[in-house]
Amino acid sequence: MSSQIVFGPVPSRRLGRSLGVNNLPPPKTCNYNCIYCQLGRTINYFSERRCFYDPELVVNEVLKAVEKMRDVIDYITFVPDGEPTLDACLGREIEKIKRNVDVKIAVLSNASLLYDPDVRTDLSSADLVSIKIDAFRERTWRIINRPHPSLRLDKIFEGIEEFTKNFRGEIISETMLIENFNTDSEEIEEIARFLKKINISKAYIAIPTRPPAEPYAKPASHYKIVETHEIFSRHLGIERVELLNMPEPPQFIIWGDPVKWLLSTLSVHPMRYDYVIKTLQKITRDPEKIINDLISRKEIMKIIYRDTVYLVRSYRK
Repeated sequence: MSSQIVFGPVPSRRLGRSLGVNNLPPPKTCNYNCIYCQLGRTINYFSERRCFYDPELVVNEVLKAVEKMRDVIDYITFVPDGEPTLDACLGREIEKIKRNVDVKIAVLSNASLLYDPDVRTDLSSADLVSIKIDAFRERTWRIINRPHPSLRLDKIFEGIEEFTKNFRGEIISETMLIENFNTDSEEIEEIARFLKKINISKAYIAIPTRPPAEPYAKPASHYKIVETHEIFSRHLGIERVELLNMPEPPQFIIWGDPVKWLLSTLSVHPMRYDYVIKTLQKITRDPEKIINDLISRKEIMKIIYRDTVYLVRSYRK
């Protein structure tokens, strides 16, 4: 039982070294059935909250793990096989953990239940909450996320706004780009406007990198990734937008090995070709050779977006 509840710590670009808490019993329990989910289709498909474990069991398992690994944990993260806020005991679990250990707590949620005041209260003690926003239009949302019939997108957005007004921790978002589903410019613009409205600290753009629940859920094209990054950056500022389309990058190095610097940077942001050349010239005599070698090895690609050449990490073999 304990091995099912606590796992890791695992490296996370967003959270550093994250100790995972699976506060929902297997198999996958969720009120979404996303076409891209790496866990496959939802088995336990409902949207009513309940306690799945005795909260004392969850808390004790977390505390035992933290005691053994206190020095190597940056976050305790509720990231179960499904939607963590379906756990009606979540608030008690967070509060009891925080009373006993000085480690930040994160919750990775699809935000579908934030219209519920009890859910907002449960999450209020967390240090970081990640919300999923894959679509702004009702039709797109229902096709991609396949929500439980009881859910309404307008109520979800209202709940997100209400939560972010009062939450004192950090809010980040994740948007999964699925080619031909949510990648048209108008949809992306609407998502970006909403993210600006709620004043999140970081907006992450992702694509499926593992086998999805449905084989037709394909990663967005490099062009669409760059376009989305540009639209988000225009609304939010480039410092608040980051890509998650690659495995965890090596340690970010501005100076030193130019190849490592370029690969780690492109793992996070598309970069204009001319900017890369100017930057690499500071640490190497032949930046074009480095770029061309990486292109030939298919580790990066050139993309033309609105008459400007960009470099991006290549995620397809």
